[in-house]
Amino acid sequence: MFTLALPVVLAELGWMTMGLVDTLMVGRLSPEAIGAVGVGSSLFMGVVIFAMGLLLGLDTLVSQAFGGRRIDECHRWLVHGTVLALVLSLPLMFVLWLISDALGGWGLDPTVLRLTGGYLDVIVWSVLPLLLYAAFRRYLQGMAVVQPVMVALVTANIANVILNWVLIFGHFGAPALGVQGAGWATVGSRVVMAGFLLVVIVHREWGQRPGLFETSMRIEPAWIRRLLALGAPAAGQVTLEVGVFAAATALAGRLAPVSLAAHQIAINIAAFTFMVPLGVSSAGAVRVGHAVGRGDAAGVARAGWTALLFGVGFMSLAAASFVLLPHLLIGAFTGDRGVIEAGVSLLMVGAVFQLFDGLQGVATGVLRGLGDTRAPMLWNLAGHWFIGLPLGYTLCFTLGYGVIGLWWGLSSGLIICGVALLTVWYRRIHTLDFPYRFVPADGTSAQELL
Repeated sequence: MFTLALPVVLAELGWMTMGLVDTLMVGRLSPEAIGAVGVGSSLFMGVVIFAMGLLLGLDTLVSQAFGGRRIDECHRWLVHGTVLALVLSLPLMFVLWLISDALGGWGLDPTVLRLTGGYLDVIVWSVLPLLLYAAFRRYLQGMAVVQPVMVALVTANIANVILNWVLIFGHFGAPALGVQGAGWATVGSRVVMAGFLLVVIVHREWGQRPGLFETSMRIEPAWIRRLLALGAPAAGQVTLEVGVFAAATALAGRLAPVSLAAHQIAINIAAFTFMVPLGVSSAGAVRVGHAVGRGDAAGVARAGWTALLFGVGFMSLAAASFVLLPHLLIGAFTGDRGVIEAGVSLLMVGAVFQLFDGLQGVATGVLRGLGDTRAPMLWNLAGHWFIGLPLGYTLCFTLGYGVIGLWWGLSSGLIICGVALLTVWYRRIHTLDFPYRFVPADGTSAQELL
């Protein structure tokens, strides 16, 4: 588990580092710039995350096929996942343009509104490379090829830092584009991610038998339906989870710029620590899927519990750092005294939900390895949208607690999801019945596979 999880965790940290670097570099401009990048990024991911979630079905399908030694089926899933990414790109770009046009009615601070619209109009061009990267990554991870994913993120981070420096501040003769420059740096880095993984796939498959280049390019509706049947609930789950934080950021945008900046910095730090259990979640999904593919019930339980142990252990350390080093963490992003003080109070709340955030993240992954993407979706809907966000809104605006009230609401949703999904996992592994009830897209029965 550690061997598989470590590169994936580093890749997830690399993904989040790009957002942190953007926040750090535009933080030299103004608190309004920090808020604009935060709101724009949150709205972008709130839309695009659904399409990325649809591709999460590849985790289950590729890993189970690989566990059953059906390499040709892995190749077919890559083809169908890539086609799905291409088809989804244009509608998502259209939705993002509509959101950008409608920002004026959101009640944002005028300066934040102007900067957010410009930033969102730029990063919309990163939709296609981001979805292609997601498809390529899920394919490689499902076959336990994880080192290239890590290297892709390292390479993209280097590109992002250089492009940010050049385009935000106007070096090497480039115009100083400010917040929009950070957007173009994001577009460039996502092109690098997708291009790197494409080169890796082509290099790996060149001359292999059975090879990717011998795979039929025919798109089968049954395969797309199978991918969507698993991907749609997973997409719903990640959209609900990311969407609730995007909604919280939009609500924070109605507060003073100092509160919004503190929220954005603190949420970036909390999201950064979450990248570790998120990476462990992906590794857990792959290992559980491999065990399912070979009909190993004990292996399923062992892989899942190991992943949960890794996730909970790390998030306990993260919570301790929030309590012990809050000024150091917030002060790395800004020197504004008001932002620092507000951010420190938010990290105290963040320390409370760290353990449960890691728990629900890893449990979602190991359940996905089993092929259960529905339970995480339903519990995210209940925990975040029926309880967490309404409670946060009430505490923030109705009772007047401000941004810290918003955070206590989000914390309650994470606690509910963590406890509920751990219970679901416990029950599922105690009712496994092999031959496992998994039917490949070609209709082969589980008994025939065994």
